[in-house]
Amino acid sequence: MLDAAVKALSQMISPPMRSILWRSIGVALVLITALAIGLQRLLSWFATYGEAWLEGLLGPGWHSSLEVLSWIVSIAAGLGVVFGGVFLMPAITSLVASLFVDDVADIVEREHYPAERPGVALPFGQAIYEGVKTALLTILVYLVALPLVLVAGAGFLVFFLAAAWLLGREYFELAAMRFRSPEEAKAMRRDNAATIFTAGLFIAAFVSIPIVNLATPIFGMAFMVHMHKRLSGPRSELIEPARQMR
Repeated sequence: MLDAAVKALSQMISPPMRSILWRSIGVALVLITALAIGLQRLLSWFATYGEAWLEGLLGPGWHSSLEVLSWIVSIAAGLGVVFGGVFLMPAITSLVASLFVDDVADIVEREHYPAERPGVALPFGQAIYEGVKTALLTILVYLVALPLVLVAGAGFLVFFLAAAWLLGREYFELAAMRFRSPEEAKAMRRDNAATIFTAGLFIAAFVSIPIVNLATPIFGMAFMVHMHKRLSGPRSELIEPARQMR
């Protein structure tokens, strides 16, 4: 696993990968800015109007609790784009990865596994679907854990573990679906859940580093291509069933 991570890191700045790296960073910057501004507007609305709306919905007995929550949300809204940039990055990388999955995988397979049959490119719609699904699930998990971050430091651990599980799951399935049907890829991920979660910790650590985390889609995809190869063994014949299913 460490060897796979080192190979992914070293290949990120290789000449064939640089164009994809810069494009993925550009897309990530646009998305993170848009989502962070949207989050700031949402939090500002809640701090201004949401408290009264929820009190009318839940009743006056919730006044004190909602007042505290409104105060916390006001602080979060003040952090604005910075807050969104930190906590939405895993969701952003999920979306970006779905755009460049095959570009990255093709380069890794060509350089490190030239004797094996290459994978089949995922249909664009399916790749986008997987990215959007993971991004929305990531945002949902983070919203649930948000009060823990603002009230207790344990929330940061929840964020980290959630990112490891969600990102490890998505990047592995994207790599596996180049050789397997979606159902087979998900089954393989479940059968190797502990290994893939551990690999996800590497990606979660990477996405936790400011600025560097803009390259997470490249690192995560390259890393999981290696992990899929190691867990599969030399089974290039899997390309035929995968092609027939598509």
